[in-house]
Amino acid sequence: MLKSMFIVVPDRNQRLKAISILALLLISVGSLLAAPSFMPESYSWISHTTSESAAQGLKDAWLARLGFVTFGLAVMWIASSSRSWWAQGAVWFHNSFGVFMVATAAFSHSPWLPGVPSDSIEDFLHSFTATAMGFGFIFGVLIRLLQRRKNNERGVVLDSISIAVATAVPMLMALVPTMAGLFQRLMFLTAYVWYGKETCYPSMKVDK
Repeated sequence: MLKSMFIVVPDRNQRLKAISILALLLISVGSLLAAPSFMPESYSWISHTTSESAAQGLKDAWLARLGFVTFGLAVMWIASSSRSWWAQGAVWFHNSFGVFMVATAAFSHSPWLPGVPSDSIEDFLHSFTATAMGFGFIFGVLIRLLQRRKNNERGVVLDSISIAVATAVPMLMALVPTMAGLFQRLMFLTAYVWYGKETCYPSMKVDK
C-alpha cells in the first residue's frame, strides 16, 4: 500500500524527470489559482475564464500566462518522454496540446473591461489556439484509451472521464456563460490530474 503512494517509474533518472515535470505542473496550477487575486474587482473566477485573467492590457496578466506556458512545456516534456510506450498518435496530439497551450500565452484574449484597447486579430488567434488545444487533448486521450484497452493497462476510467469533461465543458460554457470560469477550471483540473497520472504511473498493467 505504501509503495502505491510514490511515483512508479523504473530508475533514478526517470524519477528525477517525473519530479521536474510535476514541479512545472504545480507552478502552472499555482499561477492560475493566484491570478484571480491580482485581477480588478470586477473579475470573478466563476464567470470569467483563465484566458481573461491573461487578457490584453492587464497589468498582472503575466501570472496566468506563466501558468499556460509552464503547463504547455510540462505536457510537451511528458509526450516526449512517453514515446517508447505511447502510440505515435497520442504523442503527436499531446505535443500539439502543449504547443497550443504555450500559444495561448503568446496570443491573448480581449479584456472584459470596457474602454481597454485590444487587438481583435490576437484575440482570434487566442480563440483558435485554445480550441485546437482542446481537440489535441481529447484525441490524445482517446488514443491512449484505445491503446490501454488493447494492452490491458490501467487508466481507462480516468481517460473516459477526461474525454467526457473536455467534450462537455465547452458546451456548458456556451449554455451558462455566467459559470464559464468555473466550468473551464473543472476542465483544467481534469487535464492536470490526467497528465499528473501519466507522469507518476506511465504504464501499468491490470492485475489478473
